[in-house]
Amino acid sequence: MNAIFSPGKLMLTSEYFAIDGALVLAVPTKLGQEFFFEEKEDGKSLVFWEAYHQNKFWLKAVIDYKNWQVLETNILSSAEFIVKTLKNVQQLSNIKFKSNLTYHLKTNLQFPADYGLGSSSTLMNNLAEWAEIDPFHLNTISLGGSGYDIAVAKEKSAVLFQSKPEVKYEKVDFNPSFKNELIFIHLNQKQDSREGINFYKSKKKSPELVNEFSEITKKIMLCDELENFSELMMIHERKIADFLEILTVEEKLFSDCPSFVKSLGAWGGDFVMSAKFGDYKNYFWEKGFPSVFEWSEIIDS
Repeated sequence: MNAIFSPGKLMLTSEYFAIDGALVLAVPTKLGQEFFFEEKEDGKSLVFWEAYHQNKFWLKAVIDYKNWQVLETNILSSAEFIVKTLKNVQQLSNIKFKSNLTYHLKTNLQFPADYGLGSSSTLMNNLAEWAEIDPFHLNTISLGGSGYDIAVAKEKSAVLFQSKPEVKYEKVDFNPSFKNELIFIHLNQKQDSREGINFYKSKKKSPELVNEFSEITKKIMLCDELENFSELMMIHERKIADFLEILTVEEKLFSDCPSFVKSLGAWGGDFVMSAKFGDYKNYFWEKGFPSVFEWSEIIDS
């Protein structure tokens, strides 16, 4: 079988404000999602879909794509999402699902599904690359969202991304001199990003506030000292907390932490970022968060 790979992502700046056009800095993770494909000329017009999480089987679906019917599956809701997405692929593509070929498609998500590293965006990009279509368009009609995660998956690189006034992004070499001092801690739960986005959208915000996050992102790109980086991250965290009128993750969980702690992506779950201090691994372990990663363990740079 042929194979395609898309990396996961971590969003370092602008979180919710990405929706309104704030400049985002996002980096690729070493782990991502693999997509394997094989096509057979048997005249049956079927899709045999298999999905794995960390090489462990979790979903099977047999789909008749002439009628877009699920003929066999072990998880109907997930199979129906695959049908919806593949119908969108058919709509956008000039080459896939246009004849009576049978497609054998297999995915393998390399990271735990609750890590929030982009199980959906890596799937969208893999399908788009396979079908030779625009991944941003496929993502928009299938899932929605700003698209920064698609940019990372597509470019397999750190990116600076903006969703408005139109989608634009550039590959960047974000390789700070102090990267080996940074750590990433998983909060043992997956945050519902749609719920967080809906809450954000319900609140009024000014263009000036959106621009403040863009300016912070630009300053972070120029940081050459951990002290300055830490200060900017704390300012960033405080601004979002004040806007959303909620506590920061540091205030809720790590009030005695001697380093900064910054949420990444949707607040309340997934990963946070901090910097090394003393016996930092034991500190987070005692707080109930044993999954602590150094930059070199999780970021692909």
